[in-house]
Amino acid sequence: MEERILSFDEYRTLTEQSPILIWRANTTTECDYFNQRWLDFTGRSMEQEVGNGWAEGVHSEDFQRCLNTYLEAFQSRDAFEMEYRLLRNDGVYRWIFDRGAPFFNLDGSFAGYIGSCIDITEQVEGRAAVLKAQEKKIEDLSKLIPICSNCKKIRNDSGFWQEVEMYLLEHNDTLCSHGICPECIVKLYPEEAESMKYGVASE
Repeated sequence: MEERILSFDEYRTLTEQSPILIWRANTTTECDYFNQRWLDFTGRSMEQEVGNGWAEGVHSEDFQRCLNTYLEAFQSRDAFEMEYRLLRNDGVYRWIFDRGAPFFNLDGSFAGYIGSCIDITEQVEGRAAVLKAQEKKIEDLSKLIPICSNCKKIRNDSGFWQEVEMYLLEHNDTLCSHGICPECIVKLYPEEAESMKYGVASE
């Protein structure tokens, strides 16, 4: 099959209508192009975004981290990946996965960077939900207290077994009084239990 070369208009259509957000930066690190998908996402004009204008939409908590990642990669001419929150046209911050790579002129000279971005908000929120569930599970497990099924002693934080009364006192400032429940009375002192049943004191 004969290879067909795309026309300029076809390339432009692919770039502008691609389902991803595309940007380009020149050799000064400033951005000089954003595709239509990017502009539609931010709701801003090309004039507002070029240079460093696009950074106005980056969440303040993510800005410095993103800037450091970008400049370090730019200096070393390395590809980079980063996640940050970008303000959408409806005023809602969305998590963006941004991948940038250097590009070169036909003579091999460095020309700048080209990047593409996709919205990963659902993935980020999903990761956060899983992490929260894991933390909750760990928290619940940390509340489990090992109790001997026979003598009922509790294993303390140091790994030693101690009487339940002492453990509660050390951890909860709880004072314990001793007594015996009706079931244990029947089991251990059947004659006493029978006498108590009829209101007769044992001899």
